[in-house]
Amino acid sequence: MNKTAVVTGADRGLGLGMTKRLLEQGWNVFAGSYMADWPELQQLAQAEPERLRLITLDVSNDESVQEAGRVISDQAGQVDLLINNAGISTRQFSSIHELQDDEEVLRIFNVNAVGPMRMVQALLPLMERSEWKRLCFVSSEAGSLARSHRDNWYGYCMSKTALNRGVQCLFDEFRPMGYTFRLYHPGWVKSYMSGQLSTEGELDADDAARMAVSYFLRNRYQDQETSEEDRLVMRDWLGREWPW
Repeated sequence: MNKTAVVTGADRGLGLGMTKRLLEQGWNVFAGSYMADWPELQQLAQAEPERLRLITLDVSNDESVQEAGRVISDQAGQVDLLINNAGISTRQFSSIHELQDDEEVLRIFNVNAVGPMRMVQALLPLMERSEWKRLCFVSSEAGSLARSHRDNWYGYCMSKTALNRGVQCLFDEFRPMGYTFRLYHPGWVKSYMSGQLSTEGELDADDAARMAVSYFLRNRYQDQETSEEDRLVMRDWLGREWPW
């Protein structure tokens, strides 16, 4: 039986690319759609009506996430893989001397840090039925206290650090129950995170998606005494470990 994945933020960019990649590898996919008028995901669903199902999803909204969980539960017996990809990076401020938009900073936190926690909570009953139980989170180098040297983008950086800490809490609670974790920095991707397509990235979305899915699906090293699954790490698209 084909495994079932849920991908948030699947309308375009990295999320759309990962959805395509999972379908190519035989997965059934529930794709979270925030932009109903964006055509590419709709076209993909028409081409893959048996294995791709679109769900209306705003990860910043409790009711939307709970309703998505109910829809998935009605259509699938279990969820094997959750990819928390939805994220935003809106107007940033180059200096703390500038007037900060507190509401915008809180919105970034709500999507980037709290949204993935909502998704995990909503899908736990379905993931508990799976032998895989794999939780994946798209983070960023911006969240690394030890290595990132950004001197602006306050809301975005803080939200990714908060996400990383939240994943650590989840790991401590759910790893003993058999869950596996992937915390991932996808690189500088030409994406729509700011609302418009950025052409300044080093990776296009399809290449970034191929590398991300490869890492999310690959089992980590294990021998008779040691399992890499028992250590939470953040890795990038080249497999390099990033410090917290």
